This record gives sequence, C-alpha cells and structure tokens, in this order.
Amino acid sequence: MTSEASTVLRLICKTQSYDWGKVGSESQVAQLASSTAGFTPRDDAPYAELWMGTHPSGASVSVESQEPLKSLLTQQNLGPKMHAKYEGDLPFLFKILSIGKALSIQAHPDKALAKELFAKRPDLYKDDNHKPEMAVAITPFEAFVGFRPLHEIATNIKAYPEFASLIGQETAQKFLTQVSSSGTSTTPEDVQNNKAALKAVFQALMECSQEALTQHLRSLIGRIEAEGKYEEQGSLPELVVRLNRQFPDDVGIFCALLLNYVKLQPGEGIFLAANEPHAYLSGDCVECMAASDNVVRSGLTPKFKDVSTLVRMLTYNYTSPEAQILRGDPYDDCKRTVLYDPPIEEFSILRTNLKAEESEVVKAIAGPSVVIVTEGSGKIKYTENGAHREQSADKGYVFFVAAGLDVELEAKGEDFVSYRAFCA
Repeated sequence: MTSEASTVLRLICKTQSYDWGKVGSESQVAQLASSTAGFTPRDDAPYAELWMGTHPSGASVSVESQEPLKSLLTQQNLGPKMHAKYEGDLPFLFKILSIGKALSIQAHPDKALAKELFAKRPDLYKDDNHKPEMAVAITPFEAFVGFRPLHEIATNIKAYPEFASLIGQETAQKFLTQVSSSGTSTTPEDVQNNKAALKAVFQALMECSQEALTQHLRSLIGRIEAEGKYEEQGSLPELVVRLNRQFPDDVGIFCALLLNYVKLQPGEGIFLAANEPHAYLSGDCVECMAASDNVVRSGLTPKFKDVSTLVRMLTYNYTSPEAQILRGDPYDDCKRTVLYDPPIEEFSILRTNLKAEESEVVKAIAGPSVVIVTEGSGKIKYTENGAHREQSADKGYVFFVAAGLDVELEAKGEDFVSYRAFCA
C-alpha cells in the first residue's frame, strides 16, 4: 500500500549537468527546474537535461511525500494493461533538453540488435531494449536526422573535393555514377543499389585514418575561412566551421555533408527511429524515449565510437529534411491540443497551447502520463473519488496523471503551453 492514492501527483524532477548543456539561466532546463523550491541555477554550470519518470539515474519524487514516483505506481493508476505489460513501471522516460553544444552523431539499435549487443558487450550496452526517441522543439532547435536525398549528397561530394579525397576517388565516383543512373528510381533493385553506394561512402568516412581526416578537414576549414562565406546559420560552411570549433578534427564534422539538417520552430518535432543516424545540435526541446540507454556513437564525441556496429546497423534510408518534420495532428475533439504519435507502442506526446483564460478538457487516456508546463501559468483540474480538485500548474510544474482520468487544463492571464507524454 502506498502512502498516496492521488490520481494527479506533482513531481520534483532531477536535472542532469553535462558539458553540452546551456549554462545557467540561459537553459530552459534551469528555468523549468527553478519552479521547485530550493533550486537556484548556478551561473557557471551547464544544465543539460531534466528527467521526468522513474529511471534510477534520475528518478522523480512526489512533492508532497518525497517518495519516489515508482513506489507510488499501482495497478489502478497505471491501468491494468500497462501495469502488467511494463511490470508496474512507466514504459518511457520524458525529458527536457537544453543544448548549447552538439551531441554525438549516433543511432539506437532495434530490439533484435539490442539483445545481441547486450549479450556480447554488456559493459557498453546496458540493456536489451530498443530506444526510439521523439523530440519536439520548445525554442528554435537544430538537428541532423537521417541521410540527405542522394542528389544532395552527390552535389556535396562535387562541391567539397576534400571529402571526395578523404573517402577515396573510386568510392566517390561509384556513388556519383549510381546516383546519376538510378538515384531517383524507386524499384527495389535500384533502391538496394543506391543504399549500397551510400553505405560505401559512409563506411569509407567512418573508417578513414585520423591522419587523413585531420589533413583533409583542416584543408577544408582553411578554404572555407579564406572564402569567408560561413555566416548563414545552418549553411554547410557554417555547420562545418561551428562543429570543428566544438570538436576539432572529429570525423563527425564531415557527416554534415551526408545528413539532413533541420531547424525546428516551437511545436515542430522529429521522430528518431531505430537504426537511423541523428544528432541534436542546439536549442531546447521536450524529448521522450523508451526506457533504454543503448547508444551507438560515430562522431562529435570523445566517447567510444563503435564504427563497425554503426556501419552495419543503419538502414541507409534517404529522404528530404521536410519529410522528417512532425507538426502534430488533431487530437480527439480538442481544439488546442495536437498529437505526436510515433509508430511505436511505448509513448506518444500531446501539446496543449492555450491563450490567456482559455481551457481545454482532454478526455481520459487508458494509460499513465506525465505533464510538464513549459510556458505560462494556469491550473490542472480533475475529479477524484467524486470530488472536484484542482492544482496550480505554473511554468516548470510536472505532474504524474493516472490512467483513466479526464483532465482540464486552464490558462491564467497569459499564454500557456504544456506537453504530456503518455502510453495507452
């Protein structure tokens, strides 16, 4: 028996300090965490992540009782189906990220590969679960996600001879020939050959020697700086120069020529499926993921780069950056709430955006959810044991919401934005 039976619990959530985080009050993580009594951000500390959930490395606790959230989860407030399926725990970890410096270029294994990696290298891969992720911007947000369309990569190979020299002229020319002959074809055979050519380019980059990498990258940086055309944020020259300043002589810098660059506005999102390359570059977002720590890294990091695993695991799908962006779909009969619904079972996200004095009722969800207010102030209203209840819901407030509960969100005298991760 738990000491709390409340269906809506306000939570204290843990911040994580990594060197890539934004510093002090510039960080949305720090701003949101400041709603918790006793938290004062340091001006010289990076605040990278706010964790909302039951992960043991940063478990949330009840404001009222100080008990860990996991100890308060029951068959009733998780819902019988979710309680049985996920063994009495949340199936997702919800986060806020504040990124001042690029995160590593990485991919997450699917379930089959996760089991294989965990069995072979449990020192590196800590569990046997997959780790799909979704991010929704709360400030302007930059990321790499998936491989560029083939014709864009071909254009970059031609425009950046340093890259062609690094991967080898033979590999570069085979790719250009393949794209010229079949780059727009959708027949299964041509798509397979296109992916093989792309894999050869990526593998040649990932397996290049540090000596060759340093030589060609410094040559490229010198040429870009001499030309002086790297002021436009998000342009290839600007990205190459910026990433080299953050990670000098790192192989991941050349990935800017291969991966889609996206700049998201608040409310726009991306889904990061298994076996797809990606990297967050800057900005603030809400992020939700399955409960796993499995990451295979390839660049923009001093950490271990598992090149052989990464090269063989990627799908080598290629598509436009616009195709990667999610803007939310209408949800139920709500007017001010949209749904981001990835093709997985562990989580989805709702975004509710209210103008001053507006309110919205979100009908009961079959499974548990976690809500964070990222902008404004208001109330969260619900009925518990036949009685009407309400709690203040100001910027930075985080709530666990039980399964099967209608919830009304109400804005006070300013715009109000909340995000809600759930599993149904």
